[in-house]
Amino acid sequence: MTKCNLSEVVVTGVGVTAAIGQGKEDFASSLLSGRHAFDVMKRPGRQKDSQFIGAEIASLSYPDRLSKKLLRKASFSSRAALVTLSEAWEEAKLDDTDSARIGLVVGGSNFQQRETLQLYESYQDRPGFISPSYGLSFMDSDLCGLCTDQFGITGLAYTVGGASASGQLAVIHAIQQVLSGEVDVCIALGALMDLSYMECEALRALGAMGTDKYADEPEKACRPFDQNRDGFIYGESCGALVIERKETAVRRGVKPYAALSGWSIKLDGNRNPDPSLEGEIHVIQEALERAGLSPEEIDYINPHGTGSFIGDEIELKALHACRLSHAYINATKSITGHGLSAAGIVEIISVLLQMREFALHPSRNLDHPIDDSFHWVNEKSISYRIKNALSLSMGFGGMNTAVCIQNIEKCGGES
Repeated sequence: MTKCNLSEVVVTGVGVTAAIGQGKEDFASSLLSGRHAFDVMKRPGRQKDSQFIGAEIASLSYPDRLSKKLLRKASFSSRAALVTLSEAWEEAKLDDTDSARIGLVVGGSNFQQRETLQLYESYQDRPGFISPSYGLSFMDSDLCGLCTDQFGITGLAYTVGGASASGQLAVIHAIQQVLSGEVDVCIALGALMDLSYMECEALRALGAMGTDKYADEPEKACRPFDQNRDGFIYGESCGALVIERKETAVRRGVKPYAALSGWSIKLDGNRNPDPSLEGEIHVIQEALERAGLSPEEIDYINPHGTGSFIGDEIELKALHACRLSHAYINATKSITGHGLSAAGIVEIISVLLQMREFALHPSRNLDHPIDDSFHWVNEKSISYRIKNALSLSMGFGGMNTAVCIQNIEKCGGES
């Protein structure tokens, strides 16, 4: 057996809430079967003059530990965060951990737009009647406050915004906080970005969000890397990862999922949504170098893969340039939709669950790949044991991130 490296940064707890399932067991089952939830969205505040396709969470199930008082005051994004964090917290056995040694980094900003718009429409003619609690809830930091209040976290808590790379950016910040010794355990949470019809209209006008092309066949609308792609399709989701050194996990008797062995952040110096080949190549190469891995050692890639016209092509060019076209590749967003601020964490969770299940999920609607030289997982899941994975996220404003996820010898904490 390989000797344990107790200083490795590992994931010890996973929580996920998405339209395809609440909790990692339902989520994993849906992923591997390719089960989706795409339809015309019906949540109040999502539709006005246009009809938008997306994947919405049918309902939330709340564990007993969550305060009913907190839940009553919480937004939809915050309620999703609380139930998702609770799942990761329980799995990592954090109840007996010193609260001053636990941190929280929330990925996302401006993620409660739908409820903010609804509040404005309700109170625009009578602003004097608005609840004083809005003085707290309109700030992104309120989600940190609700989570730290409920779970007693006193180490650190803050939000980081990187558009669609926010979730992965939160993971990288959490890794850095653990390595710095600021905390022993840091939770990275990708917040549910709750879009209103205003954001949907603007994103469609920008050419990023899908059009009405598949209005009569919503199940066909989300098609990353396919020649007939039509822009991204939104999907409600929230994810949480508990990140720490292996040595602290071993002390609590917790099995790590995998090691987060390499990472990178690179800015393009660009306000616009334009993808950058150079930026994407940079983060891939730097993450591999930090992980001590050659391109040939990467055997699975979980790409950003939104279904955008330019973004998908640039991403595949970057992977080619980095000599990674040999690795298996699938598109998680083809099943979940694009969670925006949550996407980067939800997709790392997808990697971890596929690693655990020794299987790779299918890519829906990948009928005609824009580049068939890649090792695509198409309409059916396949059995496979991932050794070294690469996950990528990109965001508006020139944000590029990459994380290497490494299968490790389990040591300590076995039952």
